[in-house]
Amino acid sequence: AQLVESGGGLVRPGGSLTLSCTASGLDLRYYGIGWFRQAPGKEREGIFCIRGPGQTPYYVDSVKERFTFSRDNAKNTVYLQMNDLKPEDTAVYYCKAQIAPYTYWGQGTQVTVSS
Repeated sequence: AQLVESGGGLVRPGGSLTLSCTASGLDLRYYGIGWFRQAPGKEREGIFCIRGPGQTPYYVDSVKERFTFSRDNAKNTVYLQMNDLKPEDTAVYYCKAQIAPYTYWGQGTQVTVSS
């Protein structure tokens, strides 16, 4: 089982990107999902999570109202739409899928926000 992320890149401040996280060997509908990021020289931080189907999504304050989580069950893929990107959003972004006792991480995708 694995998660594969895509969609990162270089974008100007104020721009948008959509990150994708596609699963194989596991059905994301039944997993808690998290998005994390790690900026250079900093610890990995969680920016979004939803603990399971029908649960309340949570966004960290720094991305609230700019980032939006969605999913396409037919594609077994989850997304993170990122709008109004800021230089401080520059990081490697990771998705995580978890259902006890299993945890899966994607390989990460680089997002760079710079003019």
